Amino acid sequence: MRVLIVDDEAPARALLREMLSAEPEVEIVGEAATGLEAVKAAGQLAPDAVFLDIEMPKLDGFEVLELLDPSVAVVFVTAYDSHALRAFEVHAVDYVLKPYRAERLREALIRARGRVGDRPDASVLARAARPAGQYARRVVVKDGGHIHVIPVERLDYAQAQDDYVALRTEGRTVLKAQTLGALEASLDPSLFVRVHRSFLVRLDRIRTLEPYGKNDHVAILADATRVPVSREGYARLRQLLE
Repeated sequence: MRVLIVDDEAPARALLREMLSAEPEVEIVGEAATGLEAVKAAGQLAPDAVFLDIEMPKLDGFEVLELLDPSVAVVFVTAYDSHALRAFEVHAVDYVLKPYRAERLREALIRARGRVGDRPDASVLARAARPAGQYARRVVVKDGGHIHVIPVERLDYAQAQDDYVALRTEGRTVLKAQTLGALEASLDPSLFVRVHRSFLVRLDRIRTLEPYGKNDHVAILADATRVPVSREGYARLRQLLE
């Protein structure tokens, strides 16, 4: 089993490397100290499993998991038990608390071997990449070798494109492998409104609404983009704007 170790503390990485290397048929293919490094390393090294810390700079463990290939088995390794429920909601194979015990890591490896190649639902990963009861404060996107972290206040609108969403931010567009419905569920409904089956718009980006045809309208955004507004979308807008 090819394993990638991710932890922002060097002693923790060294201990994991020592303990996991002692297990038969385990090859440590690399290490990473931040979430951004983890995503890049996973793309380059193609591990079977990632032993992943949760509280890290740049991207936390849940955001990293969202950007990994879903077939990679993820074992969370952390000093905190407060994330356990979220970890299993995103189909992590195990949740190992520090300080590590050899027998506990061995159990995690057995579970990881049984799960390598499974592909959990990406919408489940996206939902659990934020704390329960909270809306997303940023959207993370893997674009080839680049990672985009988009604060929600900089997201103008999103457009559905088959199994992707095109995210418009600061004059550029990036594609994320996610449905528009899953993105909508992650965002604060007082800030973002589904104006059309294919468009989700940040409310404060709308400058004017104009009639378009018999029952439809078009929204003119701050950057002059014209977004179609369906009858149902218009009703949602009126409710929010009244």
